[in-house]
Parts: sequence; structure tokens; C-alpha cells
Amino acid sequence: MIAASGLRWILTLMFAAPVLYGLWRLALPGTGLTGRVGHVLHAAMGVLMIAMAWPWGMDLAVAPQVVLFTAGAVWFVGASLIRPGGRSRTGAVAAAWPHALMMGAMAWMVEAMAASGSAAGHGGGGHAGHEGHAAAGSGLAAMSLTETGPSVASALLAVALTAIGLVWLARAFDLARVQVPAPAGGPAPAGAHTTAAALDPACHAVMALGMAVMFALFV
Repeated sequence: MIAASGLRWILTLMFAAPVLYGLWRLALPGTGLTGRVGHVLHAAMGVLMIAMAWPWGMDLAVAPQVVLFTAGAVWFVGASLIRPGGRSRTGAVAAAWPHALMMGAMAWMVEAMAASGSAAGHGGGGHAGHEGHAAAGSGLAAMSLTETGPSVASALLAVALTAIGLVWLARAFDLARVQVPAPAGGPAPAGAHTTAAALDPACHAVMALGMAVMFALFV
């Protein structure tokens, strides 16, 4: 969990944004099955990332989270191969792998934190008990990974998630900036970019950058 209350609230608000966006997209008509499953998975990830920042999140069972996020990673890759949409399969996989990486990173972090807490003698029914491994904490996080291998992996994932988040953020800015005005009394031209179109990569960017902060704190 996050020990610094200010940072805890900042991360909570960051993760709440993609949760609300995912729920909003689920309520919109015309969203296909693949899109709905993706939004459900992202919303669930946001909720559980919020939980990870708070003491009560440490009481959540580990196994269901690992199963959920592992299945989510498989889903994004499998869906891109089976239903690539308007893309080639290569293009669909290229678009899906950041989502799969985020899901896989979550599954790994939940399991790694639980193993680290158990090794430190703070194991419990949740991630690692309320105290966690405070002795190795950074001051901002009340828990940290205790072995070199997991710490290095967490640092590498933090770097990867930062890069992914910045790419998505740049894409969101591009979509928000490039506007094609609609003809008077008519619909917008096909393919026109709107501010609403920027919400998808913007929310993904917020999620990835928030996750990067969490991974960096747990090193």
C-alpha cells in the first residue's frame, strides 16, 4: 500500500478516471463484445489498483486477482488474433500488446508482493498483511519487494509502463488537437478526430503512468 496519504489520493483519482471511463463506455450502445470485455477488464484493473494503494486492499485474496489479470492478458492477445477488426493481425497484436502487458504486470505484482510479504514474515490472507515489509519501504510505500530479482523486474516494468503511457498520452494530444469541422447541418466527415476520441488513449495513459509510479515505489 501507499504510506503517503497525499500520493495515495492522487493515485486513487488517477485510477478512478479509467474506471469511470470504462463504465461510461459500457453504457454506450453499439459497443461490441470485444470492446465491452476490454472495458470491464480495464475498469477492474483500476479498481484493484486503487485497492492496492489503501490498507484495506491488502486484505483482498491474491489468487482471484492473479487469475483475473492472467486471463485478461490472454484475452487481449487472443482477441487481437481472432477478431482483429479493421486491422491486419499484426497490427491488431501490436495495438493489443500494451494492454496485455499491463494485465500481466498486475498479475505479477500481486503475486510478487504476496510472496515478498510472506518471506518477510508478514503473510496473511491478502497481499502481505497490513504491515507489509516496512523495513525496506521507500517512505512513500509501506511495502517493498525484498529480493533483487523482483526489484529489478519491477523497475523494468516501471520504465516500460512509463514509455507506454507517454506514447498513449502523445496520441491523445494528437487526437484532441486535430479537429475536422463538420459541414453545416451535416455529420462530421468519416474519420474525423474529436476530443471524445482522445479519451480512450488518455485514460489508458493515466492508467499506465499510475501503474508505473506504483511499480517504482515498490522497488
